[in-house]
Amino acid sequence: MLQPNLKSSNYYEILGCARNASDAELKKAYRKLAVKWHPDKNPDNEEATKNFQAISEAYATLSDEKKRKLYDQYGKEGADASDHMPEGATASGGFPGGFAGGFPGGRGGGVQHMSQEEAQAFFADVFDGVDPFGGFGMGGLRGGMGGMGGSGGGPSISFTTSSMGGGIPMSGFGGNAGGGMDPFSSMMGGMSMGGMPGMSSSMPIGGGMRSSFAQQQSTQQPKRYNAIPPGTVVSFRGLVNASDRNGEMGVVKSFDPRNGRYIVALEDSNETMSVKAPNLLQNVHVRVYGLNSSLQLNGKTGTIVTWISDRERYNVHISALKRVVSIRPANVILNKGTVAQITGLNSKPELNGKFGTIKDWIRETNKYDVQLSDSQIVRIKVENARV
Repeated sequence: MLQPNLKSSNYYEILGCARNASDAELKKAYRKLAVKWHPDKNPDNEEATKNFQAISEAYATLSDEKKRKLYDQYGKEGADASDHMPEGATASGGFPGGFAGGFPGGRGGGVQHMSQEEAQAFFADVFDGVDPFGGFGMGGLRGGMGGMGGSGGGPSISFTTSSMGGGIPMSGFGGNAGGGMDPFSSMMGGMSMGGMPGMSSSMPIGGGMRSSFAQQQSTQQPKRYNAIPPGTVVSFRGLVNASDRNGEMGVVKSFDPRNGRYIVALEDSNETMSVKAPNLLQNVHVRVYGLNSSLQLNGKTGTIVTWISDRERYNVHISALKRVVSIRPANVILNKGTVAQITGLNSKPELNGKFGTIKDWIRETNKYDVQLSDSQIVRIKVENARV
């Protein structure tokens, strides 16, 4: 399997695809890389912005049939020149007189590169009508394959025949809490079970997850209020030994209470990783509430993209507005069924660091009832729960 090479100038190598890759393979590669390196997911990261531009430029060319043919024959200058070719012209006759290419906008001849603004506009166009940060797979991309919806607190892949919030069968189509089809809800491929920390590839499950496996998960996994449930979509963060995985997405398969680690299936791979909770960000659906400024955002739904620790804010993709905004935890309402970590409590500091399932949100006081175990439910302020 080819790996993306973001230092290359070759479009196929940037996306990690073979020259004979299908449109669907190119689309899947772009979706995965563009979300991983998106500037809103990597604020104040110049390298991520440059990578995002390169990825978008590569896919913008290779997803266009005429440009791809010209690129295959003449390279980047040939693809750029397609914008100046007469209607109906083909590459078969060559380009007498040289190239005069460039991205639309009249930035001159020769080799041109996509700007950040153009990359953002292209990203929005590719994900037109769907939430690009709202799930797992590539089902919602224009012209792509159908996806699966989420359950519980946000986007998920259903490992059981039923789940909190109304999980759906693996073959079904679904939506997200913000409306519209979830673009990241399929393309799991074969997966594997691993017993050691890090990536593993034993016990492959060919062809994806079957109902027999789902039934085993249902019977073998007791109800835990303090563990992220199987099927939850997550992003990796803060990994040291596998830092190249930071920003990538996966789906929780199981939790091992003996070592406090989650087995996470990597996107579009048959590998898994054993990861601690601090290295996972749940890409859950949320609702904005109680903003005194930007009142138009109140009541809007969206998806958590990243956590900005130095500013103590979430970056949230607002589905209806198709843009990302930074919001304090006190104004981000998590869905019932979301598993969150308690933090910043002064009255009961012994609860800080514990995980629990959100059972209810009390609007009048802007507090959650969080269930820690069968016998313990605590009430905390919204800002004291983090995902």
